[in-house]
Amino acid sequence: MLLATVLRISAGLRALPFLLGFVLVALGDELTAWVTPAYGLSAAGHAGLALPFVCAACAAAGAWEGARLHRGRVFDRSPVRSPLAITAPVLLPVAVMGGLGMVTALGVTALAGGTVTGVPQPGVFAVWAGLLLANTLVGSIVGRVLAPVVAVPLALVSSFVLNAYPASFDAYWLRHLVGGGLSDCCAVDQVLDHRAVLSSLAFSGAVCAAAVLVIRYRGAPAALAAGLAVTAGGVALAALPARGLGPEPVADRSATALVCDHGRPRVCLWPELGTTRAGLIREEAGRVVNTLAGNGVPVPATLTMAARPGPGEAKLGLPTTARVRDVTPGVVSGLLPRTPDCARTGAPYPAGAATGAVTAWLTAKASPAGAAPRARGRFGTEDAAVAEQVLRLPQEAQLDWYRAVTEALRHCDTPAPAPAPAPPTGGAG
Repeated sequence: MLLATVLRISAGLRALPFLLGFVLVALGDELTAWVTPAYGLSAAGHAGLALPFVCAACAAAGAWEGARLHRGRVFDRSPVRSPLAITAPVLLPVAVMGGLGMVTALGVTALAGGTVTGVPQPGVFAVWAGLLLANTLVGSIVGRVLAPVVAVPLALVSSFVLNAYPASFDAYWLRHLVGGGLSDCCAVDQVLDHRAVLSSLAFSGAVCAAAVLVIRYRGAPAALAAGLAVTAGGVALAALPARGLGPEPVADRSATALVCDHGRPRVCLWPELGTTRAGLIREEAGRVVNTLAGNGVPVPATLTMAARPGPGEAKLGLPTTARVRDVTPGVVSGLLPRTPDCARTGAPYPAGAATGAVTAWLTAKASPAGAAPRARGRFGTEDAAVAEQVLRLPQEAQLDWYRAVTEALRHCDTPAPAPAPAPPTGGAG
């Protein structure tokens, strides 16, 4: 068949404008909601939100093309070419449609993130390509078995269910077979875990191989049995790397990408913050740390945006769009202990109730004038009241309370101590 003829009658190209319109209009807000600004990997990952919809479109268009070949009795006329050689050029425009749909989604997320740097992600693109091709091939088989009026909607709905719903399952490994966790990738201190890529590629590769067998041998019983065996083997193989993953297919980003200075404190920032913003943040971070140290608060030698700070380092929690006003909260959050694992699993955590109060107290101590937290309007009334009560204590009593609270925050079975009452004569720290 001539290329011009294939393009003229292809269901994929006819459906392309509708698919692009759906991605831009129906999914536009969802695609851009959680993209990490200036981080290309986040843009690529969040574009995966469109993947179940695009896969469903590929399956439906593939079913139409498969039904069209079946109705034309193309394979019953003793063709010179094999059924696979006949089917491939017919399905190619469908796969291209899917690719263009995902590229459009990627363009939306990249524009929302304000960057094209780092957007090409081979692992993400490989997952997309494998799943789009697998859905297209399986859809064509459905079209060759059922009438178009049944095959197209069946392929559309079943493809969407199989690609979208595993993301809601408690068995996390199932979602990674169909790239269901890609839309959760990635914060600026995270990268895509290669195990999720391997899992999805193993699954989609097995489905594609099984579909090729069925198409090549025209659904012979032996080909069907071999296809089922290949698919089952692919699922088992894909489950091996996926079983060790949580709901989000991410790993810690290497700290070698950080840009560090040689100041006191040493500040390490991700390059996505840019040179100008980084300079302002470093200057403000130095002021905050020096103010805290002057008030007796123990401060680290290094502030880092790495996912897991090392010894002598504290987490500097900042977004990639951080401003000077975000530095104090970022420094303060890094001075508090990490929530213990027992609390993350639902165990009682009585000390957690003191987190707001100690944060308010640290914020006040980081202010040049030790401003009352209530006036800053950033804390609840109760937390601000506790912080103000502590601020009226002598300096050493304040630090004793701070040390006791931070120690309690490291454990699930230790309640945070209440601040001692201020002496009658007062004594601000």
